[in-house]
Amino acid sequence: MSSTSENTIELHGFNNLTKSLSFNMYDICYTKTKEEREAYIEYIDEEYSAERLTKILKAVTDIIGAHVLNVAQQDYVPQGASVTYLISEGPIVEVPTESFEESPGPLPESVVMQLDKSHITVHTYPEYHPSEGISTFRADIDVSTCGEISPLKALNYLIHSFDTDIMTIDYRVRGFTRDKEGKKLYIDHDISSIQNYIPEEVQDEYDMIDVNIYQAHTFHTKCKIKEFDLDQYLFGYTKDSLTHEEAKEIAERIQKEIDEIYYGKNIDI
Repeated sequence: MSSTSENTIELHGFNNLTKSLSFNMYDICYTKTKEEREAYIEYIDEEYSAERLTKILKAVTDIIGAHVLNVAQQDYVPQGASVTYLISEGPIVEVPTESFEESPGPLPESVVMQLDKSHITVHTYPEYHPSEGISTFRADIDVSTCGEISPLKALNYLIHSFDTDIMTIDYRVRGFTRDKEGKKLYIDHDISSIQNYIPEEVQDEYDMIDVNIYQAHTFHTKCKIKEFDLDQYLFGYTKDSLTHEEAKEIAERIQKEIDEIYYGKNIDI
């Protein structure tokens, strides 16, 4: 059986729709010297080590009700980490109706829902600008599920797990399943925007743009932090230690970096 927000549809076989969530986040930092840059990269590698990322993905599996089959994790030299979870259908319980509504998921209390074979991966990419004193940390998380539950229910927890200036979020539904009469079903839940799965208090912190292709069941949302506080982008010191001119120049560099990533293009000033 496959539940929707309005009714219950009896399927021919099982629900084999594939739903994929790609969560891409960026953290920006100003690192003036080589020592600052190396210290920032070291901090990121420690804060988002393979061990910490594994714990984050384990919480995601709990939220979507998955059973872990295999875990592969790796810290890389000189920097970065990757974790891959191979997961399968977890215990099946009565599925709450609200799970099919466009609403944020839990933080991170276990919500057990029907799930078929799938996977969750995360890769991190710390890097730095060759001359502008800008260091950037990027993390890519992919949650791919088959079955009734949408991986969008894990989005709220993922947002709260990372300190992020920019988020790029993609959601796609692929394949089809069939009802008892053989009619193809290409999506099994209503969705108008990924933003509906993000809590209002988080939405208030970001400027957001949607680019959706409803006919193809493809949804895209970009988010950029609204408030700019230079102290949040300085590693190991505050803006009080800078001259007014230095603070202004650094702020312009950081804001340019944020805008370029958000809009996906180089900006000439």
